[in-house]
Amino acid sequence: MIKEAFGTGDTIERALAAACSELGVEPDQVEYEVIQAPEKKKFGLFGGADAKIRAYIDITPSQRAAEYLKKILTLMGLNDIELDVKEVDNTAEIELKGEDVGYVIGRRGETLDALQYLSGLVANHGEEDYYRVTINTGNYREKREVTLENLGRKLAYKVVKTGKSVNLEPMNPYERRIIHTAVQKVNGAISFSEGEILNRHVVIAPDPKNPVKPRRNYNNKGRRNGNSSKGSYNRNSGGGYQRTPYKHNFERKPYQNKYNKPADDEFIGSSSSTLSQRSPIEKAGLPLFTKIEKKSNDE
Repeated sequence: MIKEAFGTGDTIERALAAACSELGVEPDQVEYEVIQAPEKKKFGLFGGADAKIRAYIDITPSQRAAEYLKKILTLMGLNDIELDVKEVDNTAEIELKGEDVGYVIGRRGETLDALQYLSGLVANHGEEDYYRVTINTGNYREKREVTLENLGRKLAYKVVKTGKSVNLEPMNPYERRIIHTAVQKVNGAISFSEGEILNRHVVIAPDPKNPVKPRRNYNNKGRRNGNSSKGSYNRNSGGGYQRTPYKHNFERKPYQNKYNKPADDEFIGSSSSTLSQRSPIEKAGLPLFTKIEKKSNDE
């Protein structure tokens, strides 16, 4: 795209300087043509004319975007911000540097996105091929990308677990693409965009072609919903099933042999008696204790 300016002066050099000042470049950076050469006055009183030239420069899309952005920042009162412009393929990467760059970012990068969008329109004016313009400051774009990737994966796992769709807040096309890419990495979830213009947002939903069975719900005690006599699930113990203790409400009956008589080694007393309270049964006609005497060798 050609950018031009006209300058006048009593000499060609001064006319060229005036045109370059309007273009904002140095005289050695432009090409020019003389429209009218200076004419001296006759007898120093009559006639005469100043020189008039046309200076022009073939300005690139990145230069147009940078010039427009600089004017906007000046109108915002941010005169100390420097612009570092790098051209990569068909893209201009503009890095903003200065103490007041925080004002350029805005809430969730909304101001930065607006400046990037408008600068892109200026850069593509009159161009046949699309020229992309990105504006960054302090690696904000990289940090925002990581945040959106984590958000997309987290919500995708939530959708798979609950089986319910989730609507995100409105985002620009760049941020929506980051969410879509993150959701594609989660099995059982899909994403698509809904809404128009400023209300365009991402929806994350269960994948109907690849359904994933949601996990079972557990109550506060770590047990599955519903009764089970086989056991219970306890998350606090590291997972796994624990068998519920078996309970009975009957008392143990004393042992009896096949003749329905107490055994010789049976103790008297209830089953709850301690060993100190139990006593052996005496046989009829026999003493409780018997003295054993050692026989002599003579016998």
